[in-house]
Amino acid sequence: MERIFHDLLKSVGEDLGRDGLRGTPARASKAYKFLTKGYTQDLDQVVNGAIFESDNDEMIIVKDIEMYSLCEHHLLPFFGKCHVGYIPRGKVLGLSKIARIVDVFARRLQIQENLTKQVADAIMKYTDARGVGVVIEAKHLCMMMRGVEKQNSVMKTSCMTGTFRSNSSTRSEFLSLIR
Repeated sequence: MERIFHDLLKSVGEDLGRDGLRGTPARASKAYKFLTKGYTQDLDQVVNGAIFESDNDEMIIVKDIEMYSLCEHHLLPFFGKCHVGYIPRGKVLGLSKIARIVDVFARRLQIQENLTKQVADAIMKYTDARGVGVVIEAKHLCMMMRGVEKQNSVMKTSCMTGTFRSNSSTRSEFLSLIR
């Protein structure tokens, strides 16, 4: 990867010997490995057994989870907030594990639509919840820095499963609580 960054900088006309670029290919390589670390993470290890029996059957919401990802079309960042809600069926997931699940999928080359569904599917897999709702609100640098250059645009995506999909009052409660 370091060699690729070296070649990329040369191809845009940069002088790799200049002071500010010495070491940049190594730094960029290290940064991209961090930004895409989701490929090397295993969900079972991330969840690490933090699933607990519970007789709670009310909605659980974790909102405003910061997330950072890279657009798979332009390799530019998109970033924002992820809101996750679920209605347990006998077990709950450790609080920090929800944010970690978001990170596993966000730290890959992505489109926001797929990221939203991947998070919902993973929460459902580990909790066997009655339903899961995920909403992501994000700004995309591929739309802000290039192309149409719209600085204030925000993309919102949602994925609703189980009772969040089939019951409009459950869905409405979730959406009102994350506002």
